[in-house]
Amino acid sequence: MLTNQKFVPNKNISILGCGWFGLALAKELIKSGYQVKGSTTTPEKLSLLAEEGIQPFLVNFSADQMVTDLEFFDADVLFICIPPKRNSPELNDYAQKIASILSVAKNKVSNIILISSTSVYGDGNQIVNEMSETKPDTDSGKVVLAAEELLKKEMPDHFTIIRFAGLIGPDRNPGRFFAGKTNIPNGLAPVNLIHQTDAVGIAMAIIEKQAFGRIYNACSPDHPSRKEFYTTAAKNTGLVVPEFISEKKDWKVVESVNVPKYLNYEFQVEIA
Repeated sequence: MLTNQKFVPNKNISILGCGWFGLALAKELIKSGYQVKGSTTTPEKLSLLAEEGIQPFLVNFSADQMVTDLEFFDADVLFICIPPKRNSPELNDYAQKIASILSVAKNKVSNIILISSTSVYGDGNQIVNEMSETKPDTDSGKVVLAAEELLKKEMPDHFTIIRFAGLIGPDRNPGRFFAGKTNIPNGLAPVNLIHQTDAVGIAMAIIEKQAFGRIYNACSPDHPSRKEFYTTAAKNTGLVVPEFISEKKDWKVVESVNVPKYLNYEFQVEIA
């Protein structure tokens, strides 16, 4: 009997939604020796997942099309990486979609990690952390918070929530967001962003440290003003520099207590 083989907990990971973040996370997990199952709602994408070493599954929990595969949910950890679609009729169905996923997964998966958003806090002109009261002021923030509450209720001892700030990184050039626009309000308000590298890094740290059962704000500690950040981003990519109104209203600064305390994670990418 082999006794020197290293035991790696939570070796089997399922990622529901291999989109921009989910696919990047899957690639990093595979590089680190994890076995990864990934889902897509598009049959044509199955071969692309397989090419990356991901075991592909067709899974869809849309109200008008339910496609499930119980083998996909046979995992140590399940990431739910399907954000609500803003400005879409499907937005109001988001909580029900999460409820359907949980009904299938809760008795098969030990730990579920829900990818959420810092929009659950709203812009209350204050600094917020994981202990702050949630007061979403957007429709997407409200449905994401409802999804969080469902997970807490169904798995009170085995839930983990990552609240991402605005995600930037490969194929998401922030310089394009306001390029060429003028009289943009709220130019002095701080930004709350996180680069894909750090988003993946925090998710990896939770698994490697087995730091489940908490809420994590995943936001860079750098908070330049909207004017500073988006002007620099436009200049760096040769785009027309935007013009902001020098005012500060309807803002928040997202901080984290749990990321440094339980993950001891150091951010890799500066937001400047």
